[in-house]
Amino acid sequence: MKKIIHYIGLDVHKNSIAVAIAVEEGGELRSYGTIGGKLADLDKLIKKLEHPGVELRFCYEAGPTGYVICRHLKKRAYACEVIAPSLIPQKPSDQVKTNRRDAKMLARLFRAGELTSVHVPDEEDEAIRDLERARFSAVKDQRRARQRLKGLLLRQGFPYEGKTSWGPAHLNYLARLKMPHTAQQIAFEGYKAAITVATERVARLSQALEAQLDGWKWKPVVLALMTLRGIQTINAMTLLAELGDLSRFTNPHQLMSYLGLVSSEDSTGDKRHQGGITKAGNEAGRRALIEAAQHYRLPARLTPTIQARQHGQSQAVRAIAWKAQQRLHDRYHHLKAKGKKTQVVVTAIARELAGFVWAIACTAVGKAPAARPESKPEAPQHRQKTSENKSGQKKTYQLKPAMKYSASRKVNRSSAPRP
Repeated sequence: MKKIIHYIGLDVHKNSIAVAIAVEEGGELRSYGTIGGKLADLDKLIKKLEHPGVELRFCYEAGPTGYVICRHLKKRAYACEVIAPSLIPQKPSDQVKTNRRDAKMLARLFRAGELTSVHVPDEEDEAIRDLERARFSAVKDQRRARQRLKGLLLRQGFPYEGKTSWGPAHLNYLARLKMPHTAQQIAFEGYKAAITVATERVARLSQALEAQLDGWKWKPVVLALMTLRGIQTINAMTLLAELGDLSRFTNPHQLMSYLGLVSSEDSTGDKRHQGGITKAGNEAGRRALIEAAQHYRLPARLTPTIQARQHGQSQAVRAIAWKAQQRLHDRYHHLKAKGKKTQVVVTAIARELAGFVWAIACTAVGKAPAARPESKPEAPQHRQKTSENKSGQKKTYQLKPAMKYSASRKVNRSSAPRP
């Protein structure tokens, strides 16, 4: 017996969930009402809606409530999708937004198949991602604390004139420095204490993140990604914690687009205009690749550190890593020679680096990427022209391709000898 599918849209909030139901094949679309925001309230809803001849399918927007509802429904063997809010079709003229209307819109579009779901990580991957994001928050706090201290010193006429900030020489300089007034000295010591606390926090979270690598299911992929120049433990774990299984992308261009590293475009008619990158993707993964891309300004070389990271890896992985060094270094200096800005060059290198990351990740999990078919150059096609003479006979002429204009063939009439 075929079951009737009920598509249920949930507009989830902290303390409430608005529910709407759309019956398949052009059935009714109705608002069920509002229930509580706890899982027990959701179980009561399921108990009321389930019937022997009905199949329930749920969806809700990704947001601050996370994936708890999705995992709870899947444990109970119900289909549930978490929808990307930025990819929901919307009418520009629709200016009324309520919880009830949002739930009905989700149910209607879910039935029509016009919604795009996001990747739902498992609980272990989400835990690693939370730790990685906590570390990055600590890094931002450390950066802000350092900027506050340097701003104070700049205002008071004590700029540091050394080459590298926050090294041993800079820290010794700060330890010997004394402010002209007591109030300023108290503020100065407070800023230094904040930097010390933030630095210790970064070190503590970095150590904890690296300790989680042992026993993580993605450890072989992390070690494989570390064969690439510029990618070490933290960067590799960031990529996998944020992106999950990279082999779920069918080609590297999908990964580049997911990371927001592709160019934006505004084309109409015969005009085509490309702008900066879209940035419409995972920010943490994009940041990790851009940080790694800056290392490819250096010549391709297997340093002792890189050799140590490549120890124990397969020949296929090492070959991809070496090809990345050669390709990206040449590409970096080719773009610089064309006069491109450094930021543009690094972003372009990060986009291509995403392709090598995808290839190594697929190889590490046993899904080697398919080789691209070689395109054969097409033979030049000659145009034909048909004409009629006065007697009505048709003649066909073979036209050769037009020759390209060359500046070396230009004749300077002023210097040419006259007959």
